[in-house]
Amino acid sequence: MFTRNVRSLQRGFAALAVAACLAAPGAMAADVTVFAAASLKNALDNINAAWKAEAGKEATISYAASSALAKQIEEGAPADVFISADVPWMDYLSERDLVQKDTIVQLLGNRLVLIAPADSDASLEITQGADLVTALGDGHLAVGQVDSVPAGKYAREALTTLGIWDQVSGQLAQAENVRAAQALVATGEAPFGIVYETDANAEEGVRVVAKFPEDSHSPIIYPAAVTAEATSADAGAFMEFLRTETAAGLFQAEGFTVLAPVLVN
Repeated sequence: MFTRNVRSLQRGFAALAVAACLAAPGAMAADVTVFAAASLKNALDNINAAWKAEAGKEATISYAASSALAKQIEEGAPADVFISADVPWMDYLSERDLVQKDTIVQLLGNRLVLIAPADSDASLEITQGADLVTALGDGHLAVGQVDSVPAGKYAREALTTLGIWDQVSGQLAQAENVRAAQALVATGEAPFGIVYETDANAEEGVRVVAKFPEDSHSPIIYPAAVTAEATSADAGAFMEFLRTETAAGLFQAEGFTVLAPVLVN
């Protein structure tokens, strides 16, 4: 039953993503097509609105796991800009000459957190050897797919570093992206999940139980680049707008750390 519910939620998220892309106002006439990690949705939606207000330009943004988006670009999907939730998937495209290497910028940073449903009174300190398996009981730990989705990869790395992985690896509910993993917690399907701090900030149905030590996993870095097959003359302009004071403020409002030097508007 639980597995069927997970798959149902995943299919629902995928369908919603496709529908949103197709139904976006002016999608066919958008100035730039952007493929972006699911965890960027709130911030980038606001930045897209600001770009339209300031420059009269508009992007169509497709959100999914960085792994899925990178594979789509590799298969020829028409994207002008790619924003990944980790460096390895940007490297994957760069090594295949599928992004313009001189445009790659390390844009943002984030934190990894343990979440529970908003109405849960669970508490747990995330330290070496933390007893997460007892806290889970018969429940599942919601994570992004640990072999491909950046949030899932960071989660596995952190749990391994802290000596917890072997205890909980058999109780994972792996979702197709970080937002889908968070939805399992928000709906009560899972008692705990591991997501980015920015995702937890954006969802009223969950609360942060603890933050993972930053030295328990690789730095969470979001690189962005123009794709090698970009057809939009405004791809570079969108990339520049991502580094303006306006965009920096909107990223920070969602809890991201701005890594790239900010350009004056």
